[in-house]
Amino acid sequence: MSRPSPGTPGTPDPAAAPGPGAVHDVIAVGCGPFNLGLAALASTVDGLDLVVLEETAELHWHRGMMFDEASMQVNFLADLVTLVAPTHPLSFLAYLHDRDRLYPFTVRENFFPSRLEYEDYLRWAAARLPSVRFSHRVLSVRRDPASGLFTAEVERADGTRHRLAARHLVVGTGTAPHLPDALATLPADRLLHTGDFLHRGEDVDAASHVTVVGSGQSGAEVVIDLLERNLAGGPAVSWLSRTPSFAPLDYTKLVLEMTTPEYMHYFHGLPEATRDRLLAEQWQLYKGVSTDTLAAVHELLYRRQLRHGLRPVELRPGITVLTAGPAGGAGGTVLRCRHRDTGRTFDHRTDLVVAATGYRARTPGFLAALDPLIRRDAAGRPVVRADHSVDLDLDLDGDAAAGSATGGGRLFLAGTELHSHGASAPNLDIGAIRNATILNAVTGREVYRLPKATAFTAFGPPPTTDTAPVDGQHRGG
Repeated sequence: MSRPSPGTPGTPDPAAAPGPGAVHDVIAVGCGPFNLGLAALASTVDGLDLVVLEETAELHWHRGMMFDEASMQVNFLADLVTLVAPTHPLSFLAYLHDRDRLYPFTVRENFFPSRLEYEDYLRWAAARLPSVRFSHRVLSVRRDPASGLFTAEVERADGTRHRLAARHLVVGTGTAPHLPDALATLPADRLLHTGDFLHRGEDVDAASHVTVVGSGQSGAEVVIDLLERNLAGGPAVSWLSRTPSFAPLDYTKLVLEMTTPEYMHYFHGLPEATRDRLLAEQWQLYKGVSTDTLAAVHELLYRRQLRHGLRPVELRPGITVLTAGPAGGAGGTVLRCRHRDTGRTFDHRTDLVVAATGYRARTPGFLAALDPLIRRDAAGRPVVRADHSVDLDLDLDGDAAAGSATGGGRLFLAGTELHSHGASAPNLDIGAIRNATILNAVTGREVYRLPKATAFTAFGPPPTTDTAPVDGQHRGG
C-alpha cells in the first residue's frame, strides 16, 4: 500500500477507509504522544500498514495545564523517534530545522523544550502523517476467533459509520483524571482537577481562598499561578500534601538509571507483590516536583515577605484529607484533615479545591467486548507481557491458537503499564523504545534495533546459584 513519505505535509483523508476485505496490520486508538510516535516510526517501515484513529478534530496536549513558562521534564532527545531512530525525518531536531528555529534553540542552551513548544512539535508531526485520522471515534472493537482479526466500528464527525479491520490493536487513549473518594462528592463548582485548571479561570477568580490538595509537578505549577495571583491581590492559598515533604523528582544520575529500558525489563520479571512494593517506594521517580519549579515556589514566597495586606498563604505537607463537604451557613467547603506525624484531626475551610491527585489507567468503553478475554492480576489489572501486549485468554474465544503467546492478533497497551513495567512506563523518554518493541513484535522482525546496554547499574543478583562463602570471605556489602 503506497503512502506519502514522512515530511510531506498533508491532511488525512477521512474517506480513505479500506474497501471490503482490506485489512490493516495495526489499528492504534488515540493520538497522544505514544501512538503518534508509533505512527512516526511505522511510517518508514516498508510494507507496514498502520492507522491511528483519534476522536478529536485536532491534536491538543494538556491544554488545561499549558502555562506560558511550563517546561518539559525530559530533554528534546525524548521525542517521538530519536532514542531508536536518531536520523528519522520526524525528530524534534527536524522540526526545529523545518521551523527555522534550530540556531535559536542552540543559542538558548536549554535542552528542555517548553510545553507549548512540545505540543507544536506534536502537531507538526501529526500533519505529516497521513496514517493519523482525526474525528474518528472508535465505538467498539471485536475480535474474530477464527482469524484473530480485530474489527473496529468507527464513527466520523458527520455521523457516518464504517468498520476497519486489523491484525493487531494498540490502545493509547491515555489515563483519566483521578479524584479520591474524600473529594469526589464535592459539587462541581467547588472542585476542579489540575487538568482543567486553565479552563476554570472564572471559578478561580471568584474564590477568596483556593486550596490545592496533592503535590507533584501539576500541583506545584498550579501553586505558582495562585501565588502570582495572591501577590496581585488575589485569593488566599493553601497547599496540602499527603507526602511528608514537598519533594523533588529524583534526577540524580544513577537513580535515573531506574527509568531505563534495562531496569524496565528487570522490573517486569519480578513477582507482582514485589513490583507493587517497589512502585510505592519509587514515587519520587515520577510524582516529585522539578527542582526549578520548587525554587520558583520559594522565590514567590520570599517576595511575599516584602508585601503587606495580602491574603494568607500556607504550605502543609503530611496532611491527609479524610472527608469534604459544604461548610454550612458560612458557605464554601470544609475539609476534614489528619496530620500525619501527630495524628491530630482538624477542619480546613476554603472556597475552591484544586485536586492535584494525578491520573489513573482506565479501560475504554470500546473494549467492552474484549474485556472477558483479558487476563488480570490479583489487583484486577491487565497482565501485560514484556512486549507490552496483553495476555488474552483465547480459550474463552474458541481461538484455534489458544494459549499461544503469538497466536492470532495481539492487543497492546501504550502508557498504562505502570504496574507491569514500572515507573518509566508513563514517561515520554520510554515511548520510542516501547513503540519500537511493538513494531518489532507485529512485523516478526527487528525493524528497529533496540539498545542493549542502557544502565551501568546491575539490578539483579549475579548470575550464579553459589551462595557459599568464597575463600573464607562473607558475601554482602
